[in-house]
Order: sequence, then C-alpha cells, then structure tokens
Amino acid sequence: MLKKTLEAAHEDCRLRGMDPAEIRRPVEVLTTSELTRMRRDYTDILDVVHVFSRQVLQSLEGTPLLIVISDEDGYILDIRGDATIRGMIQQLGIESGVRFTLEDLGPNVISLALTEQLPVALIGDDHYFQFLHATACYSSPFRYTDDNTLLGTISVMTTIDHENYLFLHMLTNVVGSIERELLLRRQNEKLDVLNQIMMERTQNAVIVTDAEGIVTEYNASAERISGFARDRIIGLSIFDSPITGDYFRKVLSKGKIFKDAEINVNNDGQPEYICLFDAQPIYDAKDEKIIGGFAQLRDITERHRLQEQYNYLAYHDELTGLPNRRFFQNELEKLIQRDEKNIGLLLIDLDGFKNINDTFGHSNGDQLLQAVAQRLRIIISGRGLLFRISGDEFLVMIQELRGECHLNEAATEILKDFQRPFSIEDRSLHITASIGGAVYEHHPPDLESYMVHVDAAMYKAKSLGKNDYRMFSPEMHLHSREDLLMESDLRNAMDREELILYYQPIVDVTDGSIACFEALIRWKHPESGLLSPGRFIPLAERTGLIVPIGEWVIREACRQHQEWKRQGLPPTQICVNISAQQFLKKNFVQTIAGALEAYDINPKYLDIEITESMAMDFTYAENVLRELRSLGLHLSMDDFGTGYSSLYYLKRFNIQTLKIDKTFIDDLAGESNDSVLISTMLAMADTLGMKAVAEGVESKEQLDRLLEAGSPLIQGFYFSPPLSPGTIQRTYTELTDTIKRKAGKGVDLH
Repeated sequence: MLKKTLEAAHEDCRLRGMDPAEIRRPVEVLTTSELTRMRRDYTDILDVVHVFSRQVLQSLEGTPLLIVISDEDGYILDIRGDATIRGMIQQLGIESGVRFTLEDLGPNVISLALTEQLPVALIGDDHYFQFLHATACYSSPFRYTDDNTLLGTISVMTTIDHENYLFLHMLTNVVGSIERELLLRRQNEKLDVLNQIMMERTQNAVIVTDAEGIVTEYNASAERISGFARDRIIGLSIFDSPITGDYFRKVLSKGKIFKDAEINVNNDGQPEYICLFDAQPIYDAKDEKIIGGFAQLRDITERHRLQEQYNYLAYHDELTGLPNRRFFQNELEKLIQRDEKNIGLLLIDLDGFKNINDTFGHSNGDQLLQAVAQRLRIIISGRGLLFRISGDEFLVMIQELRGECHLNEAATEILKDFQRPFSIEDRSLHITASIGGAVYEHHPPDLESYMVHVDAAMYKAKSLGKNDYRMFSPEMHLHSREDLLMESDLRNAMDREELILYYQPIVDVTDGSIACFEALIRWKHPESGLLSPGRFIPLAERTGLIVPIGEWVIREACRQHQEWKRQGLPPTQICVNISAQQFLKKNFVQTIAGALEAYDINPKYLDIEITESMAMDFTYAENVLRELRSLGLHLSMDDFGTGYSSLYYLKRFNIQTLKIDKTFIDDLAGESNDSVLISTMLAMADTLGMKAVAEGVESKEQLDRLLEAGSPLIQGFYFSPPLSPGTIQRTYTELTDTIKRKAGKGVDLH
C-alpha cells in the first residue's frame, strides 16, 4: 500500500513539474506567537513526548539523529538531537513552526505518516528531492487511543550511513509507550484520583495507603510484579518496604510527588521487573489535609530490554555480533589513559571481497563475513579482542604483548587458516587477507596514530601482492602520503590530458599480419614521468576512479582508430580491457554504444576484453554480453585459465577469443607440463569455434613451442613492446616488416 502511495506521490511531483534537484523550502510557517500558542495547547502532550525522546537520544548517544515532533496538520512543534544535522536542515528552512505537506515538499515521512496513519520509512532516493537523498527518515503517528484522535507524528532523521530499520521498530515501541502515558494522564485529568483507580482493570501495579503508611489497596498487577499476595500486604506499613518505603515516607510527610522514577523490583525470588514509579499524596477535599498516598508502577521491562539491545547494537556489529569500531575506540582510549604498555594491533582486510559481493550477491557476502568472523574468533580466542570495524575489515587488539613475535604468530596463523576455503551454502569460496600490524612497547600514541600505523602497514601488504602480513615501519608514513598525493593527481589526470594509450600488436603468425592492437594505459605524470598501470590502477580501483578512467579508455581507443584511418593506416581491431567495477555499472553498454556513435566506428573493430571473475554472476554477465554482441562488438576473455569459467559458460556467453594467461607461457622453455595445458586450451577453443591468443611471448623458443601446439595468434615483447600511437603511425611499415620477419614470413618489398 505504502509503495503505491509513494509511487503516486513521485508521479504527482513530476506532473506538477517539480525539479528533483531543487532545494524546496516549506511554504507555510507559523508566526512566533502562533507557534507559542500551539505549543501551549500541546504542553501536556509535549511533556510526555520529551520524556521518551530524551531516553531515545541517550540510548543512541553518539549516533547523529534528530527527533522531530509535529501536530496533526504537519506543523513542526519541536526538533531535538544532533546539532550538526539540525544546523543543516535550518539552512534549508526546516525548523519549528514550518508545515510539512506533500504539495510543498513532495514525499516526506511526516505527511505520509499522517495521511496513511501508519509508521513510515523513507531511505535515500525514496525522497523525491535530491537534497534529502543523503538522509534516512522514519515517522509514526500517535493519538489518543481511547477515541482515536490523531495528535501528530514523531519522526527520526539521520544520515543514510546510519539507516537501520530498527529505528522504525524503536519508534513504534516508543509511540506505544507515549500513547499509554497520554491515555493515563488524560484519564487522571478527567477523574478524581480515588475514583479512577480501577484496581483490577489496570495493567499498572497500584498501591494505596492511609496517612500512616498502612497499605489499604494492592491490586493484582502489584501482586504479579512484587510476588507478594494481596492478603499478605494489606495492613502492613509501606515504610518497611525496601523498594518503595522511602518514596512513601516523603509523599506522606512532605507531600512530595514522584513521576517516572525508574526502579527495579525483585522480591521473594520473583523475576526482576523494571518499572516507572509515580506517587503522590491524597488530600482531603475539605481541608487539604493528607489522608493517604497513591502510587502506581508501570512495567517497562520489555522496553528496558529493548533499550539494552539498542545500547548493545551501538557498540556491536549486527551481522557478526563482534564489538564494533566505537567499542574498539573506547577500549583503546582507556588503555591509553592508563598508560598501558605492550599493546599490539592487527588490521585484517579481506582481499577482493567486493568482487565476491558483486559476483555472488550481498547475501552470500554476509554469510562469508560471518564465517570469517567465526574463524577469527577461534584463532584469537585467549589472545586478545576481535572487532569488526568496517565492511570487510577486522581488527585484533592484544594486550600485555610478549614482543613483536607474539603478534607475528597470530598474523601467520590467520593467513595459514585462510588457505582453507569457506563453505557458503553449496559453494567453496577462497578469500585471502592482507594484514597490517603495529606494536607499542613503551609510550602509546593517540588513537589516530594507532589507526594510521596499522592502516599503512596493511596497505603495504596489499601493495606487495596481497595475502601478506607487514609490520608498521616509519617509512610507511611516506608511502601513505605518496598514495594520498597520487590519488589527488590521478583525479586531475584526465582533465590535464596526462593519460595516454599505448598499443601492443597481436600477430597472426599464419601470415605475419597484425590482427589487432591491445590498448594499454600509461600515465605521463608531470613529476614521476611515464607510469605503468601497475603503479596507479590498483589505486584507481580502491578509490572508484577506475570507472571514469575505463570510460575514457573506450572513447580514446575509438578516437585513435579513426585517426589512424585518416592517416592512411589500414583499419585494425583494437582490444580494450574492462574493469569489474566498469562491467557492473548499469550504463556500461550505453557508454560503449555512445563512443561508437560519437566516432562513427564499425563495431567489429572494437574488442571488449573481460576477465573470468566478471562472468561468475552468470545471469548478469550473460545479459550484458548479449547486449554487447547485439551491437556487433567482438568479445574476448582475458587471463584465461586462472579463474573458474566452465565450458558451458563460455558457450553461453558467445565469447569469440580466449587469451591464454602469460603464466602458462613463462615456463614453456622448461620441462613443465604447460605445453600440454596450452595444447588442451587451444583444442578446446577450436572445438567451441573460438580463436585463442597466447599472451606474454618473449622468446623465439616460446614462439616455436606455441607454433608446435597450433597457436596462430601471438602477443608479446618478442614481436613488439607496447608503442605510442605516434610511433605506430611513423614506423608502421617498418613494424609490419619486422613482425613478418620474426614470424618467418616473407617481407613485401613493393
């Protein structure tokens, strides 16, 4: 129902010509006097709501959120919570006194909760206007439950990074508590205190005494909560009660009133109850003399346990149950304050976890994280504390460290244990980890230094090929700084036209011709000179820059193809490597189609190279590759033999060329079995009607072995290194003659 309402609201916004990029401000705003008068009318209601909203804010202290209270017409009566978020929305004109309507602000939780009369959550782009896309909002209406009179809404607003549907569950529980409290207060206003005691009908525990503190009434709920029978309590002095005695003494002797005092009730071996305790004196109507005392205990045990659960979630990871980053920071700060020595940290980052998420789905990714957490628990048990501090990062803290070797032992055991696959449903998934370590034996630094050190060590392990462990050393600071500077330079490299493509020929040895050029990216760094992709592509993948860079490569390859044609070179196919992140973008096919159209390229001259890992999500890969083939493009699978592709997948994907990975070529000159493997791959490709390219051929001996195996397409330094476009254009005839000569073919002298 809400989904249809939300779709209708979005459609209404579009029909009325609302621009999603517009920053909308509320149109209707109360004057100061009108807001004051409305708040005065809502005084009792706001008092109740504020009690519970304070408890919510306290239980979620540290979480950036606002609690917003509106009346039944959508006017904001009060905003409480995080000062940063409050300041942000004030700049947008959202403050007490403004009115939220669907007409002014499009779909919003306040208006929807009022119209639908149900709890509502809008996350990110559920909102129509983009300025609200960074928020997660939850709202629930509240009312007088005795006559169903709608009073308004209570809403929670936080950043989208903290969105959690537990907020809606929490809000529903809070609204229930507020409605019960409002109902009770409304009844108290209508009835005389003694007349409104309906002893056996209320769920609250009720205790009534005379002026001397002798118990005269004790209802069934009081029996249930206390564990004492009514007959046993009636006639006893309430002052003897270790739980409520002191409260009644002050009520009867001083006329004191208690509201919402939280007390624990645990008598006679009964289960413990958490209650809110209210107490007040009973006056004689004639001379206002205190003639007794009245108290009620409202059972909030369930709500209290829920709050404890929220507190637990604030310091624990919901998925794995491990302590989270906040827990770790608190623990480490305590150790630093106590000047504890010999503390060691291990930062564990899962290698390639994003690919597993993208390939097998987030559900399987979550199961893998749970399995990793369980395995780490077993390894770290008795050694230290284990935390999950972000998506695929875990952290180990070991106190009273017996030197660096103690930390090395733990890291080595983790790496060794990760050699075993993880069983997720019917799959065996292999994943490795990069681990950084830091030890402080004497003077621990501040919290930030700790994290910088292990982070630098972990990235050093990644840069050395992953699946490794490195201890922090001071020079790593320099490397971290270099990465930050390189990232900044890389973000500007395309605008400054510093990225260039080199092209390596793929040779058809049957006639010595150039069958294709593979486009290989380089970076003309203004200070470091010409950088190979190994220097900056891993950084681009970590930062997400790989997507715009990959799109530039496609456009530039198309442009260069047309430029060579204009210079009189024969049209030659160009191969372009695609990253996994690029392949998974929804507009991937449209990007390629746009480049073909922009440079008027015949699609058969563009070869798209994917890797086996991209094809592991079969359904998605099949659909994308079908669209690419429908454009008329050539499709190749790069690094074949290093992954998990099956013959069934290759046939279904309609791959036209397999590129045999260099690792199989390197040992061809030795006594390895790689020649047998290559022959098998070539035969398989031929059976499937595919071509095969042998990559990384560097010697005449390797070429001869490949020719014996029947490989007609060769790529590698033996024929030519990657060349700049200008070099190819200037020396094209010499290049083709050299290739023919090395391929053993005659040279055309005409």
